[in-house]
Amino acid sequence: MEFFRSSPMKLLLFAAWFSSVLDPCSFADICQSCHQNASCIDSKNECRCRQGFTGDGISICQDDNECENETIMCGPNANCTNTIGDYYCTCVSGFTANGKQRFKTNDGSYCTDIDECMDAGRCGPFSKCNNTNGSFTCSCMRGYTSPAGPWFKPKRGTDCRENPKKHCHQDQRCINEAVNNTLERMINMSTPERLKEIRHQTSADLSPVLLMSYIKAMASHKRSPADESEHPKEHINETITNLVFSVNNLVEKDEKVEWNRISEDLRKFYITTLLHTAEKETLALSAGYTHTTQMQVDAGEVEMKLYTFEPHQLHKRPVSTNIQGNSISLTSKNSKEENNNGSTSIVFLVYNNIGDLLKPADDPGVADYSRYAAAGEITVNSPVIAASISNPKTFALNNVTFTLKHTQEIDPAHDETKCAFWEYPQSMMGHWSLAGCARTRVNATHTSCSCNHLTHFAILMSSAQANLLAHYNVLTRITQLGMVISIICLSLCIFTFWFFRDIQNTRTTIHKNLCCSLFMAQFIFLVGINKIAHKWFCSLIAGLLHYFFLSAFAWMCIEGIHLYLIVVGVIYNKGFLHRNFYLFGYGSPAVVVAISATLGYKYYGTSTVCWLSTENNFIWSFIGPACLIILVNLLAFAVIICKVYRHTAVKKPEISHYENIRSCTRGAIALLFVLGVTWTFGLMHILYETTLTAYLFTFANVFQGMFIFIFLCVLSRRIQEEYYRLFKNVPCCFEFLQ
Repeated sequence: MEFFRSSPMKLLLFAAWFSSVLDPCSFADICQSCHQNASCIDSKNECRCRQGFTGDGISICQDDNECENETIMCGPNANCTNTIGDYYCTCVSGFTANGKQRFKTNDGSYCTDIDECMDAGRCGPFSKCNNTNGSFTCSCMRGYTSPAGPWFKPKRGTDCRENPKKHCHQDQRCINEAVNNTLERMINMSTPERLKEIRHQTSADLSPVLLMSYIKAMASHKRSPADESEHPKEHINETITNLVFSVNNLVEKDEKVEWNRISEDLRKFYITTLLHTAEKETLALSAGYTHTTQMQVDAGEVEMKLYTFEPHQLHKRPVSTNIQGNSISLTSKNSKEENNNGSTSIVFLVYNNIGDLLKPADDPGVADYSRYAAAGEITVNSPVIAASISNPKTFALNNVTFTLKHTQEIDPAHDETKCAFWEYPQSMMGHWSLAGCARTRVNATHTSCSCNHLTHFAILMSSAQANLLAHYNVLTRITQLGMVISIICLSLCIFTFWFFRDIQNTRTTIHKNLCCSLFMAQFIFLVGINKIAHKWFCSLIAGLLHYFFLSAFAWMCIEGIHLYLIVVGVIYNKGFLHRNFYLFGYGSPAVVVAISATLGYKYYGTSTVCWLSTENNFIWSFIGPACLIILVNLLAFAVIICKVYRHTAVKKPEISHYENIRSCTRGAIALLFVLGVTWTFGLMHILYETTLTAYLFTFANVFQGMFIFIFLCVLSRRIQEEYYRLFKNVPCCFEFLQ
């Protein structure tokens, strides 16, 4: 209070202020003065512009233009529209919002591309629609063309029509005309412009003549002074990228059909020109790099890696790279002098599918190789990898080592591989050659090589298995027909040995069981050998085949033992002997199969056939016992033959008895020959897998039943008499039996 006594004026002012605060009419006066786009804040006794406006709240509240104050206010592919005190976003043409068509920032809405190609008729008949980000383009199907060019938007006069020059690639005059037209369109373009245009044009489906035209356009262009001037690194990178993608467009899988329509000589010429141009142009463009550079471009079918070194970096270590599982390493000769003649570039290129277009069958460079290709056609079984050096003087090449991944896995034991390179003169008529290259290592998936020069490398392969596949259908038909005939003949044998009582003896009992075992084996083989869909069922089929084939061998062994006992003169109990024969004939195969299944059950059935696997030598669980039985029978028959002929030479009165033994022995040896030769061919096929062994084994195996029927029934005098008695009252058979 002392403060107000000393200054009456201050007391007066304070009283006036306090009364104005307590006066409710003052609030109304302030709020009434607020701008129409402002709000009155009672608690603070002030006017404030509403959201979307800026000003003092009384005299001015100006609209904020949100679309100017923020960069990319609405996000990519959207437009911002300002309104009085607000704004909204809409998608640009070719895009649509995932929610409301009008949206605001951060409300969860964004613009997505409209796929115009969902409309099947968008581009018209005989055309293809290609959706792009915010738009689309059209191109014609193969064999059709549009007046608007390879790429167009649908409008009047752009429809696709049958190409009147679809056979142009067969006429050299037409080819020259098409090539010249392409060159004229690009004559005034710089290298970057030309490669960008070629990349765009070749991204559509191409006819054979267009493939040739664009390769010529890439190869024939002369570098202008503008190309020689310095360019930013990013500009060079873009140009090289366009080059690699252009090459990729010309050799991708979709163009393989068109390449194969071109004659072989023209195809070799243009592919060689393309390979040469890709290297030359890449190295020429890399000359623009002034510092150490590393660049990689993966276009899909073609991948490139480029290294540029300064002089002091060379001769330090080999230059190596790995592309898609394929590796290559360049080593230089030792040089004490350091060459300062500028930077050196090394380019590596990998072509994944070009090998199919460079068939080596008639190449003189691999003529010597055909002697080693025992059974199969020579093919390219790897990507083609290329390496080139811009300045060989600064990097004196000593050796090239590379490892290429096989296109198809091989069996090193049966498939022959060679390291080859694509050799070509200035005429660009290339061919495969083996000179200067040697194979260093090979396995199922890769082959490693060493060469003393640079060029385009690949792995050539001749596959006996591949050649065998070409005969697969023929072998399958022979097997099916032969098995049916064999099963019918074995059925006749079983009927004969079972129902003709006058011929019943120990020998016919053996033959009956042998035929039953073979019948079961061949029937299961016919219906189940290819049932590989279910592993357990396939394994069961393989186990049954293993058992019944071994059982057939066991009964064949029993016949040899039986004949031996007769010749030696051993007196035996027939019932006891028969029990032991059955025990050996069916029990010993069961023991072998049980042991084999216990030790290697996973080897019953393979991915291609329901039989024993050759992995881990498991097949010997069948071949081993079979070979042992054949050996035992051979020894037994040797003793039998020796005793029979020695006895008949001394004791003439008993010749009829030994004549019967000789007859039985001939039948047994014939049986041994049939089974033994069959599985000898089988063993040869397992070891060598050639076409010859496949046919020999197939014929011997499928006609086993027929041979057995002929040797044991048709040629047996006693059985002939039984057939005569059975069919003598049948008119159609009487004359034949006579």
